[in-house]
Amino acid sequence: MPSTDIVLASASPRRRELLSQVGICFQVEPSRATEEHLPGESPQQHVVRLSKDKALEVAGRNEIPGRWFIGSDTIVLRDETILGKPQDTEDAATMLRSLSGRSHRVLSGYAVHDRKSGSTIAGAVTTKVRFKELTEQEIAGYIASGEPMDKAGAYAIQGLGAFMVLAIEGSYTNVVGLPLCELVEVLERIGAVKLFNEKP
Repeated sequence: MPSTDIVLASASPRRRELLSQVGICFQVEPSRATEEHLPGESPQQHVVRLSKDKALEVAGRNEIPGRWFIGSDTIVLRDETILGKPQDTEDAATMLRSLSGRSHRVLSGYAVHDRKSGSTIAGAVTTKVRFKELTEQEIAGYIASGEPMDKAGAYAIQGLGAFMVLAIEGSYTNVVGLPLCELVEVLERIGAVKLFNEKP
């Protein structure tokens, strides 16, 4: 299958790595969709809508070849407060202190738009993550590494930030940024991919 059939509407290297690790061929075309929270929108509605917006924005550009367009959006939720990417090191420290020694949720939306049929399948996955108690030295050291600065919730479970994670309940890839199990299931169901060929 040509790599242009599937398009990942994201600049995230984490999402790219996750799709690649299961052998899916795709091209990358970052979305220009506006990321904002609408009044009255629940966290789940928020990530699903943005995932759809990202997929549809890229699919709407006629100069980009492809049939199936994948959009995704991930947020960290402490109680009912959405934690986005930190604005600066002080903001990152505040976020990490607020997550220290307690559980939070990570929500990722996903959407697959079929340009040929015009249909879009979308959903959201939630994972519970528990942090250990963090010392001020650990927080300062982690921020000094630079890793938290472009991550929702100011941490990366797949990187150095793994030292903070005491336990997770649910999908690991969802916390990384793409609920791979659910997404691949959709791609297989609609005929976009076939991970394993049946023996003759």
